[in-house]
Amino acid sequence: MSTLIALNSKAVKFTSKPLKMFIGGKWVDAVSGKRTEIRNPADGELITTAAEGDKEDVERAVAAARKAFEEGPWPKMKPNERAKLLLKLADLIEENAEELAHLDTLDYGQPVGLTIGFANAAAENFRYYAGWATKIAGETLSSSTPGNFFNYTRREAIGVCAGIVPWNAPLMNAIMKISAPLAVGNTVIVKPSEETPISLLRFAELVQEAGFPDGVVNIVTGYGPTVGAALASHPDVDKIAFTGSTVVGKQIIQNSAVNIKKVTLELGGKSAHIIFADADYEAALANAANSIFFNTGQVCFAGSRLFIESKIYDRFLADLADISKNYKVGNGFDQDTVIGPLISAKQKKRVLNYLEIGRKEGAEMIVGGDATEAELAKGHFVKPTVLANVDNDMTIAREEIFGPIVSGIPFDDIDEVIKQANQTVYGLGGGVCTTDIRKAHKVAHALRTGNVWINTYNIVEPNSPFGGYKQSGLGRENGAASIDMYTEIKNVWVNLD
Repeated sequence: MSTLIALNSKAVKFTSKPLKMFIGGKWVDAVSGKRTEIRNPADGELITTAAEGDKEDVERAVAAARKAFEEGPWPKMKPNERAKLLLKLADLIEENAEELAHLDTLDYGQPVGLTIGFANAAAENFRYYAGWATKIAGETLSSSTPGNFFNYTRREAIGVCAGIVPWNAPLMNAIMKISAPLAVGNTVIVKPSEETPISLLRFAELVQEAGFPDGVVNIVTGYGPTVGAALASHPDVDKIAFTGSTVVGKQIIQNSAVNIKKVTLELGGKSAHIIFADADYEAALANAANSIFFNTGQVCFAGSRLFIESKIYDRFLADLADISKNYKVGNGFDQDTVIGPLISAKQKKRVLNYLEIGRKEGAEMIVGGDATEAELAKGHFVKPTVLANVDNDMTIAREEIFGPIVSGIPFDDIDEVIKQANQTVYGLGGGVCTTDIRKAHKVAHALRTGNVWINTYNIVEPNSPFGGYKQSGLGRENGAASIDMYTEIKNVWVNLD
């Protein structure tokens, strides 16, 4: 019988009170006084409420962040001092990893083992960027202009940076928009999803405990059309970073034009995962399952288009279906759970609607669908689903579903599968399983996508750039790429004559 993991006592205490926003080093209610209910997607139960911000709250946060950047101790702080604060914050995240993980599991439903991994990854992300704080450097350049000149560049902080983050892996997604800008001396404002703000608000308490100056980190809770739009269009926000849908990403580009702010977008995906007949069969099965069922398929780079070489197509899909049948679907605090709930009733309806569309277009559901068991009835559960007889032109193969749904598509030829894999408006992730290293590199180089995994999947680390081609985004997060996205380059000429 399954055993439920007890909710961390500090998590219980944190969610026992209404949650406020964190602006200018203070905990405040929304100017309007409005609040949003936060419910557990596993059972629909009310967890707590959070302040529902609006444009006026964004004004307060921007003013606080601007003041901290222009007048506070933060811009004068030596790089090694910034590094010390980032390292202290990393230690606090690690010390409180279980609580943060439990808050995320409570808030968006995923298994505790997964959310603990995300919390520890968040700590490592800060440690990585703490190392960058003392390594921001310009260049000395030669000059061909007649005379005697000293020509050099400086890398300088942009200013006030805003991040808008989604509900899947809420803490980790937010940290990717906080650590790099802080390392180079920016101030930040973050809007978590209105559905999953809890762990980020607890993180803000750790920011205070670490000793960051007031206004350097600000958290404004609320909805995208209000808080998100106000941040994207605010003339005193210098940089906006967003993870979410391509539709909203296009709106952010439009809103950001008010002051031509720098923009980083990590958007949707419809990633191709290509399985060749010469692959290590068992490893390829494990990779295929991991690529789509990880985080209940609520991953922008999920391997949702599974291209399988025809000679192993039927066997491979049947075995993948058998694997998925054994995945426990349920509450994330059940230690046996592999597949948690989708984030909301709206998302579940959307996912099931795609299954109906796929059925009408000719796809065959081998296994999966709606979870109708009595113990799951109150939550937003969809079983891991394997679809066969899918054509690359079907709706389910073209549009992002964002759930545990994989479409099996057969192929016969390497050039054919490369062409089909690239027939998408997206270009975020991709995978290749083969024992032929020449074939692996040929496919990896040919895929029009920002990230490719060979004989593995889902690996993302702080030092490795992450982002997409085409309508999957602009710019990159992680690694030196984030330093580029959060700094301005200034060229200085000195006449030495």
